[in-house]
Amino acid sequence: MVSLTATILKSSLFSPFTQSTTHGFPTNPITRPLNPAPHTLTVTANVSRKPQNMIPKIPPARQNLYQPFRPPSSPVPPQFRSLDSAGKIEILAGRLALWFEYAPLISSLYAEGLTPPNIEELTGISSIEQNRLIVGTKVRDSIAQSLHEPELIAAFDTGGAELLYEIRLLSTTQRVAAATYIIDRSFDSKKAQDLARAIKDYPSRRGDVGWVDFDYNLPGDCLAFLYYRQSRENKNPSEQRTSMLQLALDAAESEKAKKKLEKELHGGIFNFWLKS
Repeated sequence: MVSLTATILKSSLFSPFTQSTTHGFPTNPITRPLNPAPHTLTVTANVSRKPQNMIPKIPPARQNLYQPFRPPSSPVPPQFRSLDSAGKIEILAGRLALWFEYAPLISSLYAEGLTPPNIEELTGISSIEQNRLIVGTKVRDSIAQSLHEPELIAAFDTGGAELLYEIRLLSTTQRVAAATYIIDRSFDSKKAQDLARAIKDYPSRRGDVGWVDFDYNLPGDCLAFLYYRQSRENKNPSEQRTSMLQLALDAAESEKAKKKLEKELHGGIFNFWLKS
């Protein structure tokens, strides 16, 4: 709120709307001496002020318009980068390399406009197998980048796509542990699938009977716990329960898990013998 005070001079002899006369003649009011009486007028007005921004604006940083050229990385192995579409199809049709070497050619052909059915017709590789090869290669690369064990990586050179595809949903650390366990136990794709499922499922089973007796950091213990849970779905004693407990014991890695399973297994066998 702002208060304004104005002083207005008002003459008793002159008004801008009247003329004074002297001896009948009009007199110029400007030349006449005035004896103004001051009149004070107070005006009160509301003036709204916008608050000023006290934070100084930071000018945007200058963008460097020059960017060095970086050629796009090619997933295709160097020996195949000069091939045209026909050459890539020939490599795929004849399987003229290791699976993880020719698998990137599939993605390259996708980028050139070919579809999975087109490639299947030209190479004999089904759409499902194409996906398995591409995903398996990515899993293999992630393991190779995080672990320097050429022997483990080389173990997947033959038929490794099917095995590595099954552990695609695991983290890199879990993939390394699972891949090592798969090779050590000579797993096929079905057992590799069970292993991956057991690892993913284990944390959600917290609180289940026997959960604390298994080690989540060991893939074998995760698989053993899966078999242990399945054993509890059968009658005790029963051949089915005993069979699942034996699978669990064979899969287990930690001593704690093995002791737990041996106790369950021997107790079940003893009860089964008593009732038979």
